Amino acid sequence: MTKRIITVEDSTSLREMISFTLSEAGYEVAQAEDGQDALDKLTEFKADLVITDLNMPKMNGIELTSSLRANQMYRFIPIIFLTTESQLQKKQAAKEAGATGWIVKPFKPDQLLQVVRKVLG
Repeated sequence: MTKRIITVEDSTSLREMISFTLSEAGYEVAQAEDGQDALDKLTEFKADLVITDLNMPKMNGIELTSSLRANQMYRFIPIIFLTTESQLQKKQAAKEAGATGWIVKPFKPDQLLQVVRKVLG
């Protein structure tokens, strides 16, 4: 069965690049432009993995992670942050909210796929 991933990123061009990389590797991908959009889409799209930016309008990545961890259906889904942020306190806040991993932008497509494969098994 094809693994399903939702990408949450407010930059359209970056969201498209992430989606293209994942789709080319055989994953089914949904896109969301911020945390609230992701929560709305996850009512219909049952994801196996969430890849989210940290800084976004409406709802940031940490707020999204906390919301997902509070939902029984998404309590244990892997959540990877893909962000320009690299400060230890932001990584710690994401981890405390329930993040599974952290990738710093810019990223190489192979690096992203390696992390995705590791997390999804």
